[in-house]
Amino acid sequence: MIKFDNKMTTVDFVKEMTSERQPDFNNFLKVLNKQKPERPTLFEFFLNDEINQELTGFPYPPLNKDNFIHEQLNWNMTSYRNAGYDYFMISIPPNISFTTKEHHKKSSLSMNELVMIHDQESFDAYPWPDPEKIEIEKYEAFSKEVIPGMKGILYSPSGVLENTTSLLGYDNLCYFLADDPDFAKKVFDKVGSILLRYYERMIELDYVGAMLVNDDWGFFSQTILKTEDMRSLVIPWHKKYVEVAHRHGKPAMMHSCGQLQEVMDDVIDEIKFDGKHSYEDKITPVEEAYEKWGKRIAIIGGIDVHFVCTSTPEEIFNRATALLEQTKERGGYALGSGNSIPYYVPKQNYYAMISAALVK
Repeated sequence: MIKFDNKMTTVDFVKEMTSERQPDFNNFLKVLNKQKPERPTLFEFFLNDEINQELTGFPYPPLNKDNFIHEQLNWNMTSYRNAGYDYFMISIPPNISFTTKEHHKKSSLSMNELVMIHDQESFDAYPWPDPEKIEIEKYEAFSKEVIPGMKGILYSPSGVLENTTSLLGYDNLCYFLADDPDFAKKVFDKVGSILLRYYERMIELDYVGAMLVNDDWGFFSQTILKTEDMRSLVIPWHKKYVEVAHRHGKPAMMHSCGQLQEVMDDVIDEIKFDGKHSYEDKITPVEEAYEKWGKRIAIIGGIDVHFVCTSTPEEIFNRATALLEQTKERGGYALGSGNSIPYYVPKQNYYAMISAALVK
């Protein structure tokens, strides 16, 4: 096993290791096909702005620029390429997010704080995003800029459950499910249909290599809604999204936080996701998830964010190295965090984690 060196915690080391590393999206496709990639393969949902700036050498583009979409895509692609990824995340169109109530900007947020819809009148008055207004030609124009070997991964402005919960409020949603389930379903179906059309339009970009359906389904102890409601209101929409990807010959991953034990068979056998992302040690450590589900679905990421925040770089490097060793022969695994790399993750800890896949 390769020994840890403090230089593995720096952006300079990472850039040195990736300077001649040719991106090859086929490695990630092998992971999603539960096969062994040609080399250790990385995955991360998103990085924070400070790390992106270190990796690219330039700041996030101003939102008001005419060529914002192009510059945003280029920023994401350059950052991911310089960190050793074989793909980049495709930025969400500015006009496709679901508007919510003004709220504070603190690090936590009540699930009842964003409410916009309480009844039919507010449902009708709500400014629903229109996927037909996506400036798809600006995304198409970026095709000629894509680094050889790389592909983009499509994701959405949260999912059907998350957006519906935000628009109604969690407490109100629970009341609606008991008192007016038809109205609750109406909101789910409206949100679900908008996201479906979004995926249908964006999946046709020639540089889209895969789709990530991001929708947090659970708390630490259970799913956000009871299982029967998940199966009637949420899971059918996710099945439609995966069908869109598969019709275009592209794999689809699920990103969801929380305890999904009761619906994992649905995720794998009913929806038919190719990969599952987001793991927490207090729910199911990724090492256990790999042994439990890894023969049925690709396991993506998984080094718990709390562990990445609070451990030493050497501990993180060693755990990542051991995880790559555990999954090396059977494949079907890509190394990354259990969720993402927000601003509070120490940079040196992130670099130590990905260095485990970059060292030769």
